[in-house]
Order: sequence, then C-alpha cells, then structure tokens
Amino acid sequence: MAATMGPKEAQLAEVWRANRPYLVDLAFGMLGDVGAAEDAVQEAFARLTDSRFDEIEDKRGWLIVVTSRICLDQIHSARSRRERTLETSAIDLVGASAPASMPPMDPADRVTLDDEVGLALLVVLQKLSPAERVAFVLHDVFQLPFETIAHSLGRSAPTCRQLARRARMKIRSQGTEERTEVSISEQRQVAEEFIQACSNGDMSALLQLLDPGVWGDVDLGPYDPRNGQGAKGPHGVAHNLLRYFGSSTTLVSNPIGGHPVVLSFNRDKLWAVIQLTIVNNLVKKIHVIADPVKIAFLSAQLDPAGVVGGTTAR
Repeated sequence: MAATMGPKEAQLAEVWRANRPYLVDLAFGMLGDVGAAEDAVQEAFARLTDSRFDEIEDKRGWLIVVTSRICLDQIHSARSRRERTLETSAIDLVGASAPASMPPMDPADRVTLDDEVGLALLVVLQKLSPAERVAFVLHDVFQLPFETIAHSLGRSAPTCRQLARRARMKIRSQGTEERTEVSISEQRQVAEEFIQACSNGDMSALLQLLDPGVWGDVDLGPYDPRNGQGAKGPHGVAHNLLRYFGSSTTLVSNPIGGHPVVLSFNRDKLWAVIQLTIVNNLVKKIHVIADPVKIAFLSAQLDPAGVVGGTTAR
C-alpha cells in the first residue's frame, strides 16, 4: 500500500509512526484517560492533514502544541461537569484501600514500587487548574521549554513558569517526594524510547535499550501457574515484550510516579503495569504486574470519570 501513496501521504505516514506514541503518552499525562488521549492525537493529526503541511518545519513541535490545546479544551469542558462531585468521589481515591469486594492482600504482596501513590497522583492532577496541569505535564514530565508551553497556553513564558511552580507545590502537598523530579529528568528519555520501540514493533531499537544482562519476570497472581516466569538476555526479553506489548496495545508512562513505570492498555482497559529498572541509560530489569486483583485496584486509581469526566468520544 505504501507504494501507492503520494509524497504527502507518505510523509504523513512517517510523521504518524514517529510521533504518535509520544503524543498519546503526552495526552494521557494531561487527561488520565487513554481513550481520550488517543482521540486527541487523532484529532491533532487530522488537523495536520488539513494544514499547509509543507510549510510546517517542526511538525513534532506543531503536533505538541495542537495536541496540548485539544487536551486543554477537554480539561476545561470536563472541569465544569466535575465540580459537584470532585470532593466526594475521585479525590477520595487517593490513598484509598482496595474495594471491599476484593480479597484482602498481604501488605508484602500489594502493588509495590509506589504504584498506589504514583498512579493515584493522576487523580490529584484534577486539583490543578487546566493551565497548571498543562504547564506541569509539559515541563516537569516531558521536559519541554516554557517557550513551547507558552504557545500551547497562549500565555507568556514567565507566566507558564509560574503555573508549573504552583502545580508542583500542589502536587507535593499531596505527599509526593521531590525525588520524583530527579527520576523523571534522568530516566524519561529511556522510557519514551522504550514506548516508541514497542509501539512500532521495532526489535532493533528495543535491543539497543536493553542491558546485555537484562532479565524480566511477571506477576500474574498467586493462583496462576505461570507466575514468576520470565526471560533472560536482550533477545528473549525483547521477543516477549513485542509479543505482549507490541502494536496491539497502547503504552503510556506514569507521568508523576517516583519510578519509571509504563502502563499497558488493551481496548482502553489497563492490562499490565511494566516497571523498568534503568541503569546507565539501559533497561536492566523489567517487572510486569498483570495480577488481575492488583490491576483492578490500580484501574480504580485511573478511573477516567474522575480525571476527564469520561469524555472519550467513541
């Protein structure tokens, strides 16, 4: 099919392949709903198709600005619908225990690695104003300069800097640790490249991210006989990753958790949590959490009704 494409269509396809995983990750950080994030990116690409494509020098930068504005519009519209239930529903999820219908779990067997806190912070994001949320996610999470953020928000760079600072203070007031900033700054690039490689089924790129001694294992729950199984070595690990987390799933990062964590969604439902141990800019270990009980608990922290008002248009 690629041979029948015109020059513009071929360029659009390449821009889509190169930028879509990054943009979905970015939109998810602002919306907390993977379906809404995918819709926002789809809309941004539709606008790119209708634009003066050849005149846009920095197409990635253009898409970042447009996607951010689409997300900002969604946040604005959802916020007004959420005001009446904010304090009594979604915010209560922060630090909440597993629902009563779930069997109790031993603390040592709970989702570790700060997942409860880190993922619940997606819900805390709704306590920020729309402009604060966009400034925080774009700068503190995605390391974008305030000049770019200013284009997204239609405000000056100094104003955007102040918005991000206020957001950071609110996030910290919810019990996060300052080490989060350091972790994101140092390891964000590897997590982004990991998502890109898996999403595009790029074995070569994935192998370049894996340490020669990399190994991985999976938590499928105490009653699954495959629990604890895994693979060793770059090729074995990469094969498993592309088998289970290739193009059939949507991968996004946990935007403000204390550890490099990738969330895997299948048909808009959280399917697995992938924890990356990164040493010297290479992935040294991969731990996958796919225990249905734990995933159900974490899904409650990511309830889109509490984050973007269930605005996914499907």
